[in-house]
Order: sequence, then structure tokens, then C-alpha cells
Amino acid sequence: MLPEPVATTVSDEVPGRPPQRGLAHALHVPRNVKIGAIVGIGLAVVAYAFRVLELFGPFVGTREYPVLGPEGWFAVLAFVLASSTALLVASLLTLVSAYRLVKDM
Repeated sequence: MLPEPVATTVSDEVPGRPPQRGLAHALHVPRNVKIGAIVGIGLAVVAYAFRVLELFGPFVGTREYPVLGPEGWFAVLAFVLASSTALLVASLLTLVSAYRLVKDM
């Protein structure tokens, strides 16, 4: 008779330490990332709409863009604005969560 195979799993966790995801949950990282993404996307959509749709009228010194056109370049800039804002908001909210967690100890 052959011995039964032992189920093995690969994990990044170090034996003898608490799981790493416990820290992420204690600092509310998933919630902070969602809030940061919503804020970043919202800000980028508003900025893109104001610039491309010219909600305040045409901007002085409007130029011609040879490759993508103004909408294409502003879409790229809106993506950069959204991602950097999301990262900033998520980081600040995580720092606030860490401060509150340390303060409660």
C-alpha cells in the first residue's frame, strides 16, 4: 500500500508570525484603496470634463496637438491625475488608521 499524498500549499507567510493580511485588515487598507480610487476617478472625470468640454468657455491660448489631439492628451493626464490622487488618498487614510490603532493601544 502506498502512503497518502500530503497536501502542500505555497504561502508567503513566515511560520511563527501572524498572517500579514491581519495588518492590512487592521489598517482598513482595502476600504482605503476603494475610497482613494473613487476620489481619484471622480477628480479626473471632473478635470477632464472642464477642460475638454470647455464648461467655462474656451481656454485662452488653445493650441493644436499633432499626435493625439487635445482629448487624447488630456485623457492621459486624467489617468495620471486619477492614479496619483487615488494613491495619495489611500496612503493618507491608511496613515490615519495606523495613528488611531496606535493611539488605542
